[in-house]
Amino acid sequence: MYSRQHFDEALDALNQEVLTMGTLVEEALRNAVKALVDKDIDLADRVIQGDTDIDRQQLDIEDTCTVLIAKEQPVASDLRQLVATLNVLGDLERIGDQAVHIAEVMKRLYGEPYMKPLIDIPRMAVIAEGMIHDALTAFVEQDPEAARSVAGRDDQLDALHAQVLRELLTYMMEDPAKISQGINFLFLSRWLERTGDHVTNICERTVFLATGKHVTF
Repeated sequence: MYSRQHFDEALDALNQEVLTMGTLVEEALRNAVKALVDKDIDLADRVIQGDTDIDRQQLDIEDTCTVLIAKEQPVASDLRQLVATLNVLGDLERIGDQAVHIAEVMKRLYGEPYMKPLIDIPRMAVIAEGMIHDALTAFVEQDPEAARSVAGRDDQLDALHAQVLRELLTYMMEDPAKISQGINFLFLSRWLERTGDHVTNICERTVFLATGKHVTF
């Protein structure tokens, strides 16, 4: 078994791996939306192909957590961290999947003129990326107040999603030829809104990790 010092070092290394996975997820989301805005099919393909790196990172971290749980018999607070990490990985992986979905929609729309300028969807992406980064920082630092602050920003994504929904429905009602593309943009907005929900889950895990208390934001 590890000494306490070595176990703490293992946990620190684990946190760094989580941050690395988070960086991959942030980049995937950012590049997917950039591909959409720029109509860059090569970048969309790179986002789709890069999802294997995110999945591999998830599996590697899960393996590390499993080994630490099985071999080190962690005390309650350490076990809480390992279990919380496993939960965070699931949310990050789902955000990565949503980036892939955005890239796939871009490929479906490739060559079509967009029905409206892309304003709110890129804004949603910027908010979501910042939330991912700040939520993971709060997680590794076990900072519940920072986590609460990040979770509060989900309201911005919800408001923008509602705005996009209203605008797209208006466009589709006025011109049925725009319905197909409008539905695709509705999915895009919904995936970005769901990213905020996944980040909120990470924030809830952070509060539990730091305080031992379950919360719902």
